[in-house]
Amino acid sequence: MTGGLSGRSTDDAGARPVGLARDHVTAAGYVVLGTWAWFLYGFGAILPLLRTEEGISRSTLGLHSLALAAGGVVSGALGVPLIRLVRRRGCFVIGAGLVCTGVGLLVGLHTPALTIAAAGITGVGGSMLVNTAVPALSDHHATSAATAISEGNAFAAGIGLLAPTAVGLAVGLGWSWRPAALVVVPMAAGLLLLVRRVPAGTPAVDGVPGARAAAGGGLPILARVLLLVVVLCVGIEFCCTAWSADLLRTRTGLSQSTASVGVTAVVAGMAVGRLVVGRLALRHSAERLLIGALVLTALGWLITWIPTQPWIVVVGLAVTGLGIAAHYPLGATLLYAAAPGQADRATGRLSLGIAVAAGGGPFALGAVADATSTHTAFVAVPLLVAAASVALVTALATGRPRRRLPRSPEQDSGWPGTAS
Repeated sequence: MTGGLSGRSTDDAGARPVGLARDHVTAAGYVVLGTWAWFLYGFGAILPLLRTEEGISRSTLGLHSLALAAGGVVSGALGVPLIRLVRRRGCFVIGAGLVCTGVGLLVGLHTPALTIAAAGITGVGGSMLVNTAVPALSDHHATSAATAISEGNAFAAGIGLLAPTAVGLAVGLGWSWRPAALVVVPMAAGLLLLVRRVPAGTPAVDGVPGARAAAGGGLPILARVLLLVVVLCVGIEFCCTAWSADLLRTRTGLSQSTASVGVTAVVAGMAVGRLVVGRLALRHSAERLLIGALVLTALGWLITWIPTQPWIVVVGLAVTGLGIAAHYPLGATLLYAAAPGQADRATGRLSLGIAVAAGGGPFALGAVADATSTHTAFVAVPLLVAAASVALVTALATGRPRRRLPRSPEQDSGWPGTAS
C-alpha cells in the first residue's frame, strides 16, 4: 500500500481509497473518547451554574478550567515513562479511576478551592485517557489513522452532545447539575469492560515503546510547527465550549438552563462535522481539509457574534462547531505523520500545549469578560483562528509530513509486535 499525506490512503495502484477496519482496539478507543467527552462538554454547561452556586467571579470560575488543564500538564509529563511501566492498557485503567474520583469530589464538594482541586484531578485522568487512546488509534490503524481519529471524535462529540442537554434538563427538574455529571461513572465502568476485551498482547495497547520512541531528542521542526497548530485549534474549541452558554445568556437574554442546552449546538456541529471529515479524509489531503475548517470556523463566529436573536446565535454556534470538528483530528494526524515512531512523545508535548490552550484560553477570556463583556471577549476566537492559519501555512512552507507504510507496527510506529 502507498499513501499520500496522512488522512488519505490508497491501495497499491493508488486508485482506490482504503477503508477503516474496526476492531476491539477501535471500539475501546472510541469509548474512551466518549467517556471524556461527556464530562468535558457537560463541564462547559456546568461552569455558569457553578459560578452562581458558589458566588464567584468569572475569573475565579476560570480557575476551574485552568485546573482541568493543569491536570493535562501532569499527564503529559508522565507520558512515555508511565506507558513503559504499565503499558497503554494500564493507563486506560488509571485514567478512568482518576476521572471517577475527580467527578465524585466535584459533585460532593461545595467551596471554590475544593472544586478547583477536583477539576485538577479529573483533568489528570481525562488527559491520560485521551493521551492513550489517540496514539493507540493512530498506531493501530496506520494509513487510516485520520479516519479512525475523526470517527472516534465524532462518536465522542455525539456522546458529548447529550451532556449539556442532560445538565439543562436536570437543572430544569430541580435536581441540580450533579446527576448529569455522575453519568461519567457508569460510562467509565463500561470503558474498563471494553478495554478488558482487547486481546492481550495487542501491540498498540500492550506493546513497549521501541528504540525510536524511547530515545532522547526532540521532535522534528515540522512536527513542532504542527504542534502549535493543534494547540491553537484546541484553544478555539475550549473557549467556545466553556463560554458559549454565558454568551447566549448575556447576549440573547435566555435563562441559564436554556442557555446551557444551547451549547449543544456547538457539540452537534462537531459531531456531524467529524463524521463528514472521517469520510473526506479517505479521499482528500488533511491540509486542505484543515484550511477549509478554519475558514468555516471564522464564518461561524461571525454569525454568532453579530446578531442578538437566539436562533441565529445558535445557528452560528452550530456552524462554528462544524469548523472546529476537523481541527483536532486532522491536526493530530498531521502531527503524528510528521513524527514517525514518536507518537507518545508527540502526545506528551501536545498534552502540555493543550493544557496551556485549554486552561489559559477560557481563563483569559473570562478575565476579559469580567473587565468588559463576554461578547467582547469572544473576539479571542477569530484571533486564535488567524494564528492557527498562519502556523499551518508556515508548516506547509516548511515541509509535508509523509505517511508511514504499514509494513509492520515496529516499522510504522516504533512499537514491536505483529499487525492485528
